[in-house]
This record gives sequence, structure tokens and C-alpha cells, in this order.
Amino acid sequence: MKLPASVDETISRLAAGDYVAERSLATAVFLTLRMQRPLFLEGEAGVGKTEIARVLAHVLGRRLVRLQCYEGLDVASAVYEWNYPRQMIQIRLAEMAGAGGDGRGSGGGGPSGGASIESVEEDVFSRRFLIERPLLAALRSDEAGGAPVLLIDELDRADEPFEAYLLEVLADFQITIPEIGTIAADEPPIVVITSNRTREIHDALKRRCYYHWVDYPDAERELRILQVRAPGTPQALSREVVAFVQSLRGADLFKAPGVAETIDWAQALAQLDVLALSPEVVNDTLGALLKYQDDIARIRGSEAARIIEEIKRELQTSAAR
Repeated sequence: MKLPASVDETISRLAAGDYVAERSLATAVFLTLRMQRPLFLEGEAGVGKTEIARVLAHVLGRRLVRLQCYEGLDVASAVYEWNYPRQMIQIRLAEMAGAGGDGRGSGGGGPSGGASIESVEEDVFSRRFLIERPLLAALRSDEAGGAPVLLIDELDRADEPFEAYLLEVLADFQITIPEIGTIAADEPPIVVITSNRTREIHDALKRRCYYHWVDYPDAERELRILQVRAPGTPQALSREVVAFVQSLRGADLFKAPGVAETIDWAQALAQLDVLALSPEVVNDTLGALLKYQDDIARIRGSEAARIIEEIKRELQTSAAR
């Protein structure tokens, strides 16, 4: 599928994948696609960074390759490794064929004729014994779909040495394997890198990317997101949910709820056939919205009642205007 020709078309394409994007984010995505540069998305957890890559792969008809970063991530997990069991079997078969041949190990080039050491080594270190991990898999384009979308998720969780290695890969979109040589991408993949900013990413990597900070949405856009992602939620309840969540983001919490939690909470309330927020409903369902007990204890009870009373008053005032 062709890439979008404008920012407006990018917004429409993302909307077709049920992603409600603000114009600045759509502009970053459009420029990333046009300039063939990685898109570096930074922001709090749950604001929709990872979803961008999934939606892009869906609306562009591309394969999604995901690399989930974590502490201790190494080349064997991120790039490639050799299939050692298959290699050992192949070596054993070659040995057996050599023993059954002329006894000198200098026969034909495979198990049936007795293989030389050099030919066996060349065979077992061929691509058919190579296990592709995400970074290597992302260099392979599909015949029909083109270059894949490579999602490097939560890069801030990986160690700095891996970050340095990634910088080298993104510079030329190629990977060197000592036993084979250099494997380069026919077409650069569409790269989306996300970070929750638990640590700073080096400037050298950021400079190679188009950077965008993904912030919490305002009330209007979050309501539109709920209409798309939780369509079974009554409109009046959706407004109360958004107003309640927006109020929580201004509170002194260990972890403010993201958009993902807003959607989860709205869907949970719809399953319970709730038509309007009440202190009792909020107390019973806060676990869908807040993920730390200290935060739940802070909001439950009188604080929840106060927030509900305040947002209902504000919504009534807005409706009366």
C-alpha cells in the first residue's frame, strides 16, 4: 500500500486503524515515512506510543517486527544466533557419511559423499542455520508488502552498550555476521522507537531520529478516543470517565492513569451496565484505572466522592451554556 501523500491523509490513515492522532504526531509520522528516518516517541507509559507502530503496520499492510527491550538484552536475543542443535546434527551426519565413504573425509560435498572440513564448516554456517531475531528479520522485505515496520519498544530499559550497537545498525540498516558477511536491507524498514524515559537515551541516537513527545491527550481528544476504542460506553458516562481521569492526572499520584487505563476503565464500567459514576462504583473499579495500592488508597472514599461531585457540577455548567 502506498505511503500517505500528506499530513491530512496520515491522520485519515491512522483513524482508519482506530488511532486518534493529534496533528503534530501525524506530522511526525508523515515526515518519518517520507524522509525514511526512525521515529523516536517518548512519553509516559500508556499514552499510545507502541500502538502507533501496530496501527502503521496495519494500515500500510506491512509486517510488524517487534523488539521488546529489557536489561541484559544482547545480540543473540535482538539480532541473530546460530541454530546449534541443527548444526551439531549436520556435523554428525557429515561425519557418518565420511566414515562410510573412502575413509579420508575428502569425498563429495554432502553427507552422502563424505565432506571435507571446509565444506562442512561452510555448510553449517550458511543462512539456513541462522535464527533471525527482530533486528535481522527487519532487514528482510516481503515481496508483496515491502519493508516491515520495526518496533523497538521501551529502549530505555536496555543497557547502554546495546544502545550503541543499535546506533550502528540504524546508521546503514545493515548487520555484519562474521561467518557470512554483511547483510543489508534492500529497503529501509519503517522504524518506531519508544521510551518511557526511565533513563536518558544518548543524543547520538536521538539525532538520527525524528523526535516526538507523546503527551496525555486533552479532554476533547480523550473523549474521541473513547468513542472509537470503547464504543459501547454511554456518551454521558464517557464524559464523566474522561473528566475523572483528567482530574486524577493533576493529583499527586505515583503513576497517573494513561489512555490505555481510561479505555480499560470505560470498558469495565460498560460491562457492569454503569450509566453514571458514583463513589461506590469508583471504589469498586479503581483497580482498572490505578495500578498502585497507595494511589488507590489515596483516591478511594471521600476523595473519589469529592472529584465526582466536582466533575458533575462542571459538566452540568458546561451543558447549560
